[in-house]
This record gives sequence, C-alpha cells and structure tokens, in this order.
Amino acid sequence: MKTKQLLTSVAISTAAIFGLNSCGSKSTTTTNTSNALVITAIPDGNISDIKLKYQPLVDYLTKELNIKVELSISDNYDAAVTRFANNEVQLVWFGGLTGVQARNKVKGAQAIAQGIADPNYKSYFIAHKDTGLEKSEDFPKEIADMTFTFGSQRSTSGRLMPTWFIKQITGQTPDEFFKKGVQFRKSGSHEATAKAVHDGTVQVGALSYRTYDKLVAKKIIDPEVAKIIWETPPYADYNFTAHPSLNDKFGEGFVTKLQEALIACKDEKALAAINRKGIIKAKNSDFDGIVKVAKELGFLD
Repeated sequence: MKTKQLLTSVAISTAAIFGLNSCGSKSTTTTNTSNALVITAIPDGNISDIKLKYQPLVDYLTKELNIKVELSISDNYDAAVTRFANNEVQLVWFGGLTGVQARNKVKGAQAIAQGIADPNYKSYFIAHKDTGLEKSEDFPKEIADMTFTFGSQRSTSGRLMPTWFIKQITGQTPDEFFKKGVQFRKSGSHEATAKAVHDGTVQVGALSYRTYDKLVAKKIIDPEVAKIIWETPPYADYNFTAHPSLNDKFGEGFVTKLQEALIACKDEKALAAINRKGIIKAKNSDFDGIVKVAKELGFLD
C-alpha cells in the first residue's frame, strides 16, 4: 500500500478509536487544605515565562468566580500529574496524554474545556534545511537514517501521537525505525525541539504544530531553516481538567461554574496563557482515542 493511501487509512482508524470507552479510574488521597483554586500547567516552553503568561487567566477566574485563585508552577509533565493526583492542584491545562493519565488516577476528575483547535490537533515533523527534505503528503521514511528528537517523554503531540503514526506507517517503533536512536529534550519540550532542529543539533524532530507556528510568528524560528516536512492526521489533545474536590471546597456545582467561566472567556490576555483564541466544552469521552493509543503503546495501565 502506498504511503498516501496508508495515511488516509491511519487517519480514519485514528478518528474511529476516538469513540472507544475510556479506562477506569483510581482513587486518590486529598491533601490540599488551601481555600484557593490552585492552577498548574505542563511546561511547553520556558518555565520562567509561565507565571507571567498565566497571571491574566488567574485574574480572570478570580474575578468571574469571586474566589481566591493561585498559580503553582510544576517542573514537568509527570510532576503536574502527580500533584493533581495528590490534590495539590485542582485545575490543570493538560496535554491529551497527561490528562488521561491524571483522570485515570483520580476518580471523578473531569475534562471540562479545551481550545477551539484542540479536537483537531496535529504534530509537525520538521527537518533542518541541510537534510534537503521538503514537505510531502507521504511520510518521509528517509529520516530513519537521520538524528531525531521528541520533546518530553509524556507529550501527546511531541511524543505519543508521532510514535503512533510512525508505528502505523512503518510497522516499527521509533527505537526500531531510527537507526541512530531517539533523543528527548530534557527541558523546554516543543520549543526545545524546534530550536534543536533549527540550530542543527539534530536533523529531525516532532512537535506541536501550534508551538512551531507561534515560534515562526515571533521570528524565533526561520521556517526555511527548520522546515515542516510532514503533518500528522488530526487527534484530540489539550484540555482543562478539574479535580472533583472543587465541588466539596466551593459548593456543589462549582465545576460546572468553572467550566462556564472558561468557555465564556473573551479576554485575549487570559486566552494567551494557553495560546488559544477561544475555549469550548470538553468531556472525558472526547479523549477515548488517546486512552486507546496510550494503552496500546504502554503509556497507560
């Protein structure tokens, strides 16, 4: 089967698995006694920039909900999941995979909102100009002989879904496919991947399309140096997930009020915290496809 035909098949099968049932959840111990709603986020870029970026969202929710809202920065993807499971944080802007992992640990946790673009997310495979590669509808199998990097090991768009498509198209795992091995960025995730390819540290990388587009728009990355060579089919990704303890802390129905406040947000600076132009409703079943992929690839018990 030609790569283009297989790609269509992969897109169809990926969309189809988004209708499967999600796995069961586990209980967690409540440890948070603060009177505040505590927010954290997965670090897609420079951690030092997160506080400044998220303050408008904190201010917006404080005003709309008339409660105390705090930001508590997590060091990495795993830390965000663990802190949510321990009820140290109650609202997290998760990636698709980390959201699934967190909800699997916390009975009653809910995906409540997502960006307008998030039901149809995608990853870019990018390559340094010196590879000679150009954008194609066919998966570039010649990258098997090149140096390659993912972002974080827990990233949906920077690791999980690129891994899924590599395996579906080539019949091999990334470790089997890439003859020179697979690298990961120790910090910085998607932004670090883009910069590593741009400066020639590695020849090829996979990352979130939104991060790449943002870096190009800010002229941090030259698209003629770090070139898009392939786009994955779409899948569901980022989401706000709320901890069930919020209804106990702030009253029955609070999670619904929080969801409504997020969806109603038109504050451009608050939306910029998550790099979105608008927010729509989300529910756990929207990420059933991620559950299926994560289980198949060994990312979820």
